[in-house]
Amino acid sequence: MTFRALRTASLAVAAALLASLVISSPAQAATVTYGQDVSSHQGNVNWSAQWSAGSRFAYVKATEGTSYTNPYFAQQYNGSYNVGMIRGAYHFALPNGAGGATQADYFVAHGGGWSADGKTLPGALDIEYNPYGATCYGLSQASMRSWISAFLNRYHDRTGRWAVIYTTTDWWTTCTGNYSGFWANSPLWLARYASAPGMLPAGAPTWSFWQYSSTGPFAGDSNQWNGALDRLRVLACNGSC
Repeated sequence: MTFRALRTASLAVAAALLASLVISSPAQAATVTYGQDVSSHQGNVNWSAQWSAGSRFAYVKATEGTSYTNPYFAQQYNGSYNVGMIRGAYHFALPNGAGGATQADYFVAHGGGWSADGKTLPGALDIEYNPYGATCYGLSQASMRSWISAFLNRYHDRTGRWAVIYTTTDWWTTCTGNYSGFWANSPLWLARYASAPGMLPAGAPTWSFWQYSSTGPFAGDSNQWNGALDRLRVLACNGSC
């Protein structure tokens, strides 16, 4: 995943779980947990070295649209798990292609599922600047919101989990109208290469993950989880561990 611009529970239970997982603001965070995200650009990753460097979780690109799968997915997804990391998969959205539900199905069918093993994070929807054309993929703000809703709902239907949403505040504001309706269920994975997360999308109570660097210290992009490792395990196991 790259920062490209300038570079089954009920809704109430899910919302309560999300509230218990996050800390009210970055400034108040007693601790953070470091991790990374990778894609085919990283090839075969030396996961033992990443663990030794301090990475404790990894998101791995699984799919893009409905025609691409990461050829290194198995090595990256299983390799991070095998060294002890909490891992998850992500889908790069192409909203100008197939519908949100169809892309969610493709994601689940190609590595994006979830298992209650305590080491698998809910899948993530990477929705951001279009690397191939128009910033908002030619969709209106209303159509973009509908597309995202369709993806999230289908993913929840298939896995029992609400997907994490990876985005930037600028893209979200531009392309969804700064819509606030998804954050009660979906944790925010904020992309911002800076010394602080900065402004969040409207309605987001906090960031859960923050992609803060594309230049290290870890392979791929470096990230923080807004809390201690035990709280990340709670997200992984959906509150049942």
